[in-house]
Amino acid sequence: MQQMTVQEKVGQMFTIGFHGLEAPDYLLEWLAQGRAGGVILFARNIDTPEQVARLTASLHKAAKYPLLIGIDQEGGTVARLRKGFSESPGAMALAAASDEQTARTERVSAVLGEEMCAIGINWDYAPAVDLLYSAENPTMGTRSFGIDPEQVSSFAEAAVEGFQRAGVAACAKHFPGLGETAIDTHLALPRLTVSEAQLLNRDLMPYRAAIDAGIASIMTTHTIIETLDPDYPATLSPVIIQRLLRDELGFDGVVTTDCMEMKAIADHYGVGESAILAAKAGVDVILVSHTPEMQAQAYESLLQAVMNGDVSEEIIDAASARVEKLKSQFAITAAPDLEVIRHPDHLAIMEEAARAGTVLLYGEIPSLRGRVLAVEFASVLESGIVEMGGQTGFAQRLRERLPEIEIHSLPGGDLEAALAEQLTASARAADWVIVATRNAAWNAQQRAFAEALLQNAQNSILLCLRTPFDAPVLPRASAALCTCGDSAPSLDAAIDVLMGEFIPNGRLSIPVALP
Repeated sequence: MQQMTVQEKVGQMFTIGFHGLEAPDYLLEWLAQGRAGGVILFARNIDTPEQVARLTASLHKAAKYPLLIGIDQEGGTVARLRKGFSESPGAMALAAASDEQTARTERVSAVLGEEMCAIGINWDYAPAVDLLYSAENPTMGTRSFGIDPEQVSSFAEAAVEGFQRAGVAACAKHFPGLGETAIDTHLALPRLTVSEAQLLNRDLMPYRAAIDAGIASIMTTHTIIETLDPDYPATLSPVIIQRLLRDELGFDGVVTTDCMEMKAIADHYGVGESAILAAKAGVDVILVSHTPEMQAQAYESLLQAVMNGDVSEEIIDAASARVEKLKSQFAITAAPDLEVIRHPDHLAIMEEAARAGTVLLYGEIPSLRGRVLAVEFASVLESGIVEMGGQTGFAQRLRERLPEIEIHSLPGGDLEAALAEQLTASARAADWVIVATRNAAWNAQQRAFAEALLQNAQNSILLCLRTPFDAPVLPRASAALCTCGDSAPSLDAAIDVLMGEFIPNGRLSIPVALP
């Protein structure tokens, strides 16, 4: 690789996002100038596999230096590649399987990695290895493998091996762990008072496992860990990045920030200031996901800080060297191979994993006879990480299998009182009522409506499509089923259970107090 200028070295530290299905001119110009080293894709950039392959090819072609194209493709709730791709169950579903848990996780991760690599994507911001301490954590939920640090460590290692064997750099997040916070960093700046001993003995165990497995990168959290650094969130803290991650854990791979436009950072620091502080703290890649003006300001501020000596060139050189090494390890060298996408073997792996992760919380699933009413609730999550709004096809899928069923998909916003009264009356007249919830535990209106349906039903099945925490807050149904996430294969698995095609034997990886 040719010798980089200081301007280019600083540019290689930035990964940026954009809006639309084609790369804007400014982005292509920055890539050609070496002013950006990576690009992050979101659902807003995704249409079909063919379109994504064209898009990534245009980005790789424009770039002066080898390019990192990243994406949040955890599987389950957080997945940007959905329609037209092999969807997977999420972390909680993988952890709920009663056998072959880690082997299955590695297979699923490898499928996701193969399909990303086949369309020109070489960096996956996954796996999420935060422990799920509390149902109140709004960011994690079914994205977490569970609460047991040893178990989560095993899954972290398996996911890393699967992704990276397929040719995609893995990225463990959110270092050093979101812990017991009830605040979403997209919306505000959380503070944690967790002890250093708990961090070392619990939250950091999955990171040790990921590092031992050779993970290529780690993403920091925008959370203040008061016992380590009461002044700066982890993203901007040399104590956490240098002393803890580099020195204590011995990680010498790429450290990337989460998006610097999230309110935890943006509301407390200017984008230029935060870029400088992140570089000083030891970050290698600064992620600015949305706004060209913010991206330009962050780059110019860091470059100026280097030129006037506020940030040493040694820091920039070290970051540039680690980024260059990552790019050489996960270079995209082959043309897109769309034959890989939704290969029958891939779909079979996802179907088997979704079935294994389906949990019968209580009761027995009956043979559905007579008049059946199904009500599906959409989800409203106030989080920037979840891009799939509304319902995701359970109603349509169920109607295809049971054409005679009465089924209603309800929006995620306000529910009309007249509709609630109408469906409650229908519930009284039905022989069976299926109530499919999404995060009713955190949505008072959805919870009240679901409660009325269950209380007025002769016989009922509660189907928790997102989280098992819906079950404890609702009246006991005749039976309750949890898919631990509502990606396509998990919805199909739930319907297969309702059709009597298999009996689920999954077990939750977290404690849930059932009614």
